[in-house]
Amino acid sequence: MIRSYLSSGKTVNMPGVYDALTTRLASRAGFEVLFVSGYSVSATRLGTPDYGYLTQSEITDTARYICSNTDLPVIVDADTGYGNPLSAIRTAELLHGAGAAGIFLEDQVWPKKCGHFAGKKVVERREWLSKLQAVIDQRSRGIDLFLVARTDALSTLGLDEAIARAKAARDLGADAIFVEAPRSIEDLERVAREVEGVHRVANMIEGGLTPLLSDSELHDLGFDLIVTPLAALFASAHAVIQALGLLRREGTLRDNRNLLVSFQDFEPLVNMDYHRSLERRYGD
Repeated sequence: MIRSYLSSGKTVNMPGVYDALTTRLASRAGFEVLFVSGYSVSATRLGTPDYGYLTQSEITDTARYICSNTDLPVIVDADTGYGNPLSAIRTAELLHGAGAAGIFLEDQVWPKKCGHFAGKKVVERREWLSKLQAVIDQRSRGIDLFLVARTDALSTLGLDEAIARAKAARDLGADAIFVEAPRSIEDLERVAREVEGVHRVANMIEGGLTPLLSDSELHDLGFDLIVTPLAALFASAHAVIQALGLLRREGTLRDNRNLLVSFQDFEPLVNMDYHRSLERRYGD
């Protein structure tokens, strides 16, 4: 489905989701593809930064809850595949079994870091390409995931190496390439110009290293798969900080209900009518 969206010439913006509720909210907002953000899952599930604490089983469990709450295709941040090429195969199997339609697979040294943090390191190009090839080869077994090949080489080895890696990933058969953390529009333009014949991903992080651009601006530059991984997380944290701070100071939110979804408006978000119908049908 993701391939058909992109082949039609659409620009796809994938919001980052991290649990069942944000999945339903993103679906209601009208997005066509969702992204499970490792940064967000690490923050909300573990209370830790994106420093490689999140495990293969934890991201798989989260993906299963997310995929079971939407009919939309979901791409999951699979980090480095959690080991060698055999580990990447196992990660692909688990995420495919959880319902994922695609994965991001990157070239950082484990434990990885958020692509917009300092201090990243990348593995040798050949090691990363072996992981990508291992996942691509699983298509013959029916594990056909939309594969986004992400390289963090720009920050450590420079843009020339990042582009060389992106081209190599394209030539292997990756569905999309993702050069992480370009610092300028000129960098984005060069990636689009030099890595042809494959879908290109742009990562829009509010407060990150890459200039924030709109879908149309990125389309004009040559990027049609956009990930906005942290908007929901940052918006949620901001709203909760405000509401709980006010609650602590005043002891009630009765005069500030504008900060909240109403009790009644929340019910559709958890499909309350459906569960009431089950209760009527099967209850005492």
